[in-house]
Amino acid sequence: MAELDTSGGGKKGKKVRSKKANTKVDLTAMVDLAFLLITFFMLTTSLSKPIAMDIAKPDKDDNSEEKNELRASETMTILLGKNDKVAWYMGEAKTAQPHVEGFAEVRKSILENKKKVADATGGRQIVMVIKPTSGATYKNFVDIMDELAITKIKTAPAIDDENITDGEKQFMKQAGIL
Repeated sequence: MAELDTSGGGKKGKKVRSKKANTKVDLTAMVDLAFLLITFFMLTTSLSKPIAMDIAKPDKDDNSEEKNELRASETMTILLGKNDKVAWYMGEAKTAQPHVEGFAEVRKSILENKKKVADATGGRQIVMVIKPTSGATYKNFVDIMDELAITKIKTAPAIDDENITDGEKQFMKQAGIL
């Protein structure tokens, strides 16, 4: 509240010209209101919930006959190499010709292959197999998972860092990314 000081402050018998009003502003109510608003908004907002991405990893001890077989024509395998490079191929490793690209170009390749699989199979989803090698970094893995999320790949990617074939290793050595 504002309050005015109207005390005389002068001597008796003297002519008083004018009284100067000293103003004093009390900000207690405004501070109380600010804290009430802060408390209200803190209690009524919801914090963002962490979002996790599903991944599939093969079982080490699974000797059963009921394994999911993937169609080679619907499978894109991405090998993560060193120097922020990836090698990818469609189908089986022994018959496919791998392509080496950087992370800037891999999104275009994923989208093209996704469209080819959907057109060839009548709308089926592409299956992604991610194979990080010893030269890849954790940042590379996160980047490729981000690319899969951006390109809206709906199937959970299979992560297989243990079953890299000799042909894949040889190609990556020739390309200088292993």
